[in-house]
Amino acid sequence: MKVSALLTSAGINIGLCVLLLSLYSVLRKQPANVSVYFGQKLARENIKRNEFICLKRLVPSPSWILKALETSEDEILEIGGLDAVVFLRILVFSIRIFSIAAIICVLLVLPLNYYGKEMRHKYIPSESLDVFTISNVKEGSKWLWVHCLALYIITCSACVLLYFEYNKIAKMRLAHITGSPANPSHFSIVVRSIPWSSEESYSDSVRRFFTNYHASSYLTHQMVYRSGTIKKLMNDTEKTYSVLSHRSSGSLDQNCRPSILRRITCGGATNFSHLLPNQLMHVLEKFILSCVDFCIRKKECAAAFVFFKTRYAAVVVSQVLQSSNPMLWVTDLAPEPHDVYWSNLWIPYWQLWFRRIAILFAAILFMFLFLVPVTFVQGLSQLEQLQQMFPFLKGILRKTFVSQLVTGYLPSVILQLFLYLVPPTMMLFSAVEGSISRSGRKRSACCKVLYFTIWNVFFVNLLSGSIISQLNAISRPKDIPMQLAKAVPRQATFFITYVLTSGWTSLSSEIMQLYALVSNWFNKFILGKKEDPSYSALSFPYHTEVPKVLLFGLLGFTCSVLAPLILPFLLVYFLLGYVVYRNQIVNVYVSKYETGGQIWPIVHNTTIFSLVLTQIIALGVFGIKHSPIASGFTIPLLICTLLFNEYCRKRFGPIFKMFSAEVLIEMDRQDEKCGRTEEIHRQLLSAYCQFSLTLNDLLCKDDDSNHSGDANCMHYPEDMKPGEESTQMSEPWTASKD
Repeated sequence: MKVSALLTSAGINIGLCVLLLSLYSVLRKQPANVSVYFGQKLARENIKRNEFICLKRLVPSPSWILKALETSEDEILEIGGLDAVVFLRILVFSIRIFSIAAIICVLLVLPLNYYGKEMRHKYIPSESLDVFTISNVKEGSKWLWVHCLALYIITCSACVLLYFEYNKIAKMRLAHITGSPANPSHFSIVVRSIPWSSEESYSDSVRRFFTNYHASSYLTHQMVYRSGTIKKLMNDTEKTYSVLSHRSSGSLDQNCRPSILRRITCGGATNFSHLLPNQLMHVLEKFILSCVDFCIRKKECAAAFVFFKTRYAAVVVSQVLQSSNPMLWVTDLAPEPHDVYWSNLWIPYWQLWFRRIAILFAAILFMFLFLVPVTFVQGLSQLEQLQQMFPFLKGILRKTFVSQLVTGYLPSVILQLFLYLVPPTMMLFSAVEGSISRSGRKRSACCKVLYFTIWNVFFVNLLSGSIISQLNAISRPKDIPMQLAKAVPRQATFFITYVLTSGWTSLSSEIMQLYALVSNWFNKFILGKKEDPSYSALSFPYHTEVPKVLLFGLLGFTCSVLAPLILPFLLVYFLLGYVVYRNQIVNVYVSKYETGGQIWPIVHNTTIFSLVLTQIIALGVFGIKHSPIASGFTIPLLICTLLFNEYCRKRFGPIFKMFSAEVLIEMDRQDEKCGRTEEIHRQLLSAYCQFSLTLNDLLCKDDDSNHSGDANCMHYPEDMKPGEESTQMSEPWTASKD
């Protein structure tokens, strides 16, 4: 690819970015788009809307950029939670490390690459981009030690920045745990694979087991139910109750009431006409309660939420093997109430292993099927091969602008269009896999998307060619490092255009919220629907944005020394992303649950992988260039990076996986000292809710003496369909940055 083709791609993407960002600055001022661009603020406060048309609303302005940058980290923490802060810290880390890399590599490495061989250079737009890569450095050059020095500076800087970020985020996580209001998930566990007994129900088995083995700390429990039948029963009961409530108030003649009641009692002939309306409704309430209670118990699953008196007791029970058979009485810490993925709780525990194996094979199959569009995309970037395959296109492809468009812009656009299929597919895989929390499902999808994009965007493009040649490369693992060393400089030009298309333009599309904007307009102006503020209450798509940022980080590290021309484009992407994502977190996305920054270990591990891969590729390149000194100095750097990762894994990793005893015990003592313990215990009963019924007050009325806080005496919020995110607001005592 020539520099002119790169400039064509950059010009197109810069034009699109400027157009979309300008259009956004106008559209966000229009009152009709408030639910699209200010969903977060609609959820938190009432926004005054000025319906009057003025010229100022029709003129683009950068005021939104200033407002996004003025928002402090504490305000971000309050609005979006710790997960949002951690995501922005990823961008801050990327800006810092690639600023250092850009200064070092553009000033030192790039000139050495350009003048690496004795040759007559052309006019720069006519130059091939290969002359800016390390492939233009002649073999045995004494200047390769500069590349090795740049690699040392980048690696050491990245490790130092990673350490400080890991340390800071770990402290923020501990502060989040200790400083948040009492969270019901800290007192709760999920127990699955409850053994079946013909003599007692699942609920009785749970009560007997935990009162027997954890009597000092066990509080109560709540069963999980198969929601389909129960949901229908709840809806029918609610309708029946509302009809009877209305009619018993006097709108129906007294003589008609016995026939209504006889229908409910399946033909019973009891005459209730002598009862007063209040007495009549009390009898109906008792009857409905007994029917609902009986049907619900018939739909119990082998899973339950178990509540404990202290946080420490819940954590200990969740980590201890409960039975000599590890497949029975399986316990885990419970997710936050609005984080529970109810549809997966009643999956039999023995199925999970088979589901994970099936999903693994499905993901691998999907990955190999994706080789077809990737191979096609790489064919577009090779103009000579394209002309040989399609001779009738020779005349068109000879035109300068067409050839620049085909080789510099179309490949990355087509690949990006195919990649839009990946996140929803991986979310489906993660849901089928059996995750019991929505954050766990999203985190699993994030890892799958990350692995998929690293393989298909990076490795497959490097080993591009026919599918057979790619499979042959995979079958010879010992040849892969050498092939990568040859391929990275050659494919660096494609990666630059990919950053332009998938990076810059995708950020502009993100801030525009095109799908939500079109849907909002269609509902308002075509269907005539009234504005629904909850319509745009979207949660942040971590499973799509985190892999994208980490992939660009991988491209930056691997190409920094070998093809440093990519670094300025990456730096612009991270700077623009920092502004765009801050704006979206403050104004658009609603935090519906909190994981306490658990995405950071994924970021750290991926960054270490990128550094190690960069060093391996550099080692291969130095070997090809016959530079034993540079190769020798790269090996200690590789070992030190792995040792640094092991230290961080031991030092910070457990903080993101477990809770410390001293923190939990101190929090329990503080609750007891302040007299909050009994209040927390009472509110635990209604924290985890599976169903919704307007009779929820009746479900608790007069049953406390019979059930003493059992699962049947609780509030049931509306059940959520699989794949939907909860938009319910948590109770005040459980609201931790949601």
